[in-house]
This record gives sequence, C-alpha cells and structure tokens, in this order.
Amino acid sequence: MMESGEVTNVIDAFDDGDLFDINVSLGFQYFTKSARIRRETSVAGPGLSSGWYTSNLANVANYSETTTKLIPRIDIGIYKDLAAHISLPIIVNNSRELSSLDGSADNAGYLLRGASGEQLFSLPFASPDRSGLEYLGLGLDVNIMNQARDRTKPTWLLGFEARLPVSKPMSACTTTPADGQVECAAPSDVNRNSQQDSTYDGRDVAPRSPGVGRGTVGLEFHTILSKRIKYVEPYGGFKALFEFYATSDDYDLTNVQGSLVNMPPIVGTVMLGMMFIPWENREKFGRLTFDMRVEGEYHSEGRDYSELFDALGSSAAPSLRNPQWASYREGPNNTSVVDEGSQATYFTGLSNVQPFGSIRASASATWQASELVKFQFGVGFRHDGAHGIGGDQPCNPVIKNDLGRSGPCRRDDGGGAFTQTGIPNPNYRHSINAVGRRFYADAITTFDLFASGVVMF
Repeated sequence: MMESGEVTNVIDAFDDGDLFDINVSLGFQYFTKSARIRRETSVAGPGLSSGWYTSNLANVANYSETTTKLIPRIDIGIYKDLAAHISLPIIVNNSRELSSLDGSADNAGYLLRGASGEQLFSLPFASPDRSGLEYLGLGLDVNIMNQARDRTKPTWLLGFEARLPVSKPMSACTTTPADGQVECAAPSDVNRNSQQDSTYDGRDVAPRSPGVGRGTVGLEFHTILSKRIKYVEPYGGFKALFEFYATSDDYDLTNVQGSLVNMPPIVGTVMLGMMFIPWENREKFGRLTFDMRVEGEYHSEGRDYSELFDALGSSAAPSLRNPQWASYREGPNNTSVVDEGSQATYFTGLSNVQPFGSIRASASATWQASELVKFQFGVGFRHDGAHGIGGDQPCNPVIKNDLGRSGPCRRDDGGGAFTQTGIPNPNYRHSINAVGRRFYADAITTFDLFASGVVMF
C-alpha cells in the first residue's frame, strides 16, 4: 500500500528481479467544443449598447468543433525511477463549423462587414475535415523521490516532453468556395487564382492542403507531487508548454519588424486531485483506482489558430487578402511613405488571441486486471474564459527615433513638426483589429471522453 498511483508512476529498470520494463499503450480521446462568436458594435439596442459606447455583445455565430484522436505510446524503463517515452498522437478526424446565432445569418452584411462594401465570410461556414499525425512526442520522466522506496517521503515526479512537427501545418480553408475563392488558397494568392503577381515577393501561390499540425516545436515541462495514505493519494502539480514556430510558413509571413505579437501563447496549468484505491490484490497484481482532478489553465497572449482561423484566413475580402508593406520610408516634405522595397506581408488566418484562463474537471477509473494489462476510462468538462480574437495594435512603439519610418504613427505638433509614436504594425488589419470591429469568443465549453489500454512487459 505504499506504491504510488497512476499520476506519479514511472516504470523503471534494473530493480531486483526486474531488469527491464516496457509499456505499450493505445489511448483514445474524443472532444466536442462549442462557443459563441461575438463582435463589437456601437449600435443602440436591447442587450447591445446605448449607442454611446462600444460593446462586444453582437451575436455573430455559433462555433462547434469535434475531434477524435488515437494516441499510441511506448514507455521504456532506463534505470530505477527513470523512463523515456515516445508518443504519436493521431487525429482521426477534426471538423469545425460556424452557424447562425439568433438569426445572425440574416444580418451577415452588417455583422460580418469588413471594409466598405465587403463581407468577411458567409454563414454557415464549414472547414474541411482534417486528419493525420499531430506531432511526435519524445519525453523523459523521473521520480526524484519515491514513497515505495522510502515511506517517509512522498513521490515526486519531474518530466518533460518535446513535441516535434512531423506533418503539414494547418492552412486556412473553406469547403464552400465563393466569389472565386480557392478552397485552400495560399495567403499570397491575392487574386485567388493561383497566378503569380508582382507583389508576391517570390512566395508560393499554389493551392494548399488543409494540414493538421501546428507547425511549431513544443516543450512541455511538468512536475507532480503525491503522498499515498492507505487508500487515498492526494496530489498536486503544474506544467508549462512553450511553443516556437518551426515549419509554419504562416508564422514566418507575419514575422517582420514592427510585429507586436508573433509567438504562440505560453500555456501554464496547475492541477489538484485525489486518487482513491478501494481495492488491491497484491498477490495477483490487481488494483482499482479512481481519480478526481481539477485543473486551472492560463493562456498568455499569442498568435494562434483561433475559432475564426479558417473563416478569416480563407476570406475573399480585399481588406484581408491584399498584402501590406512591412515598413515605411522618408518621403518629401517631412512625410513618411510606404517602402515598396520592403517585404510584403499577408494575412494567414492566424490571429492575435488575447489572454484567458480556463478550468477543467475530470474523473477517471483505472483497472489493473493483471500483472501485464490495465485499462483506463474517464470523462472531462472544461470551460474557457471569454477572450478577444484579434486586437493587434496599429503602432509598435519599439522605434521612436526615425520619423521617416513612422508612417501614420506620428503626432502633428503644428508648424510642420511631428512627434513619432512608433512604427506601423504590418500585421494590423483595420477591418478586424480596429475598435468596433474586433471579434470575441465566449461561452466556450469542451466535453471530452478518454480511454486507454496498456500492456506491460
């Protein structure tokens, strides 16, 4: 009754009578996510605003997403309380769609307006189904303390996992092309005709495939501490995920000087839980464990694949698809004009997602049927806090000593004198980032089912 439960268990090697351990497992996960997409408005109306200020309560769309995933994994004992693992999460199917919310499709011309005379996308909107290998996970776990070896101490797990991109990154796509759109057009395909143009800056304009990966390298670090007391084992821990873009051209397209936010968000998680072990048969290696857990998560601000990634990224609206020059230069009479020799920047669908928190509760049961086999089943429910989709600022204050590069980021002091407030953010798009035009997501909930089977050698 001193052996730790599943959450801090690390297989090992070179123990007395057990020189080598290896676990082979197959996990299954099913997620269904829903959210409401809203947009800012200054229209006076019940539940909106008085007409004197801007609110973010205009109903735009219902968002729904379902994901089915298989996770093959191999754990290999290296030494006492030290193990490595390899995981290959496979997305069997991921589908996303936007539908009318309280009759919003009938007012799409207003709710989804971009620049004058254009509409950003139509409702209903469906993304193509995606499938494939999500990433390759390589990890290492170690118990720096183990209650089974020293009953006076708790079990303390430390570990990390590197998540390597192995499949094509996601591209913004639509299943219902309209107005000459290509189903999965490259961001630099300005005219949506797969033809080269002088502004393309040598970028590939061939149609893309939807893709399934994130195009990032992820580093996840985790630590968990548990202490078994007869039939219960409370535990707590935290983990952090850092991502760096690697194979995604979409991140590269927005990585130019003046960008305010171009990195994926940092995700930090704190967990608290309790395991109950109501039954054990040590002679036959049998055990039944129930696990109840609560997790709090924080997403920092970052450029990410939002709920509107496909809808905005595949838009035919000129305000989104036309390129913007990366910088300005000094012009005549103390002016600042577009530098047409700078890099052309394109909108890819990746958005500046504002920070938010979430909370998840889950319950699971693990049954070790014998020395060689165990099974786990569980359910979870998660709620994400409301947050903005977009919110890029028009100016970056990083440079204030070069008036020629200021563009519109300057203040007229009169008499032909100006004060620079920064340089333009090339990723700023007025039609989705200006106050009164920004999108928001709220009422975000996710229900998930998970199960796994493990064979232990």
